Amino acid sequence: MRPMNAPDASPRATALCGLVALAAAMGIGRFAFTPILPMMQEGAGLGIAEGGWLASANYLGYLVGALSAMHVAVKQRFAIRAGLLTIALATLAMGFSSSFAAWVVLRALPGFASAWVLVHVSTWSLERLERAGRSGLDGAVFAGVGSGIVFAGLVCLALGNARLAYSDAWIALGAAAALATAALWRRAGSAAQGPASDPGPHATPREIPEFWRLVFCHGALGLGYIIPATFLPVMAKQIVSDPLWFGWAWPVFGAAAVVSTLLASRLARLMAYRSVWILGNVVMAAGVLVPLVAPALAGIVLAAVCVGGTFMVNTMAGLQEARRVAGPNARILMAAMTSAFAVGQIAGPLLVSVLTRSRSGFSAALVAAAVPLVLAACVLSRKGENHEQWSVDRG
Repeated sequence: MRPMNAPDASPRATALCGLVALAAAMGIGRFAFTPILPMMQEGAGLGIAEGGWLASANYLGYLVGALSAMHVAVKQRFAIRAGLLTIALATLAMGFSSSFAAWVVLRALPGFASAWVLVHVSTWSLERLERAGRSGLDGAVFAGVGSGIVFAGLVCLALGNARLAYSDAWIALGAAAALATAALWRRAGSAAQGPASDPGPHATPREIPEFWRLVFCHGALGLGYIIPATFLPVMAKQIVSDPLWFGWAWPVFGAAAVVSTLLASRLARLMAYRSVWILGNVVMAAGVLVPLVAPALAGIVLAAVCVGGTFMVNTMAGLQEARRVAGPNARILMAAMTSAFAVGQIAGPLLVSVLTRSRSGFSAALVAAAVPLVLAACVLSRKGENHEQWSVDRG
């Protein structure tokens, strides 16, 4: 079989390769912990506070990995292989360990590796699709994130319904990541040296319009989405103990991410990216607050749809807005926004671990997630120096 990075590889094959890589890196390497957390609570006696620490370890690893990927020049193929292999081995190891200290390390490693895979798979696949004149398949590549979330959720749903242990879930997902790694070993990434770590224009934040505004809003997105994204299955379990029912919260979340990602490029033809971002923040904030007014399984599912259907769209819209605002200095602004997003993700679970000790429990945590989203929507609505009319078509 000819490798997918051969000159005659079809754009659809490239998109499929990118989809599978992101499904393994993000769906398993980053987000598999979410549907497994209820199983670990029952089988290992893991508390919400401990769950917050494990989630934050993964996000801290992601932050460090993203920063290193921007400044360390390595071959694309090596970065993708090493990242996927690390994710597979660390996920498998979670199923054979019972030490909390080991779990912290084993959650940090996939976070670091998933950042490498995301950066290098995106660079490789999007460049190839653009050269082939098939940029419309970009959405299919990023649909891999939601696809991986759906897969991990369904695996945990099936194992939970069968009353199997949390360790079985980690082993099953680790095996799936290993299979994906083997399938992509010769197919993903260019063998040539990837783009060098070019520092680019040495612009300061003062020279980039709306720098701190966009950085703040992207950080608010990281904080606002990660709280429901991490703890929705736990909230569902508090309402109904049957895993056949509460386990659907995470697959629904992932399915919403898949559909919204595929529709995002079409929506951007009708609305400016900033308006897409503002609308997404409002919808996400509403979804976060739904369980407060509808504390039933239907409310959890609706929250999963609202948050899952906006978190990837908002991420892409934010980065596209950075390109429009910063122009040749976009890399600097995107790097700062990504760092703020990662910091928000780290702070979210830690904030939950503190707030859930109060009588209000998850209610306070949900409000804490919604407030920055609404505030960011208001901040984005204000016109800055380089803010063109955002309610009309970008073209």
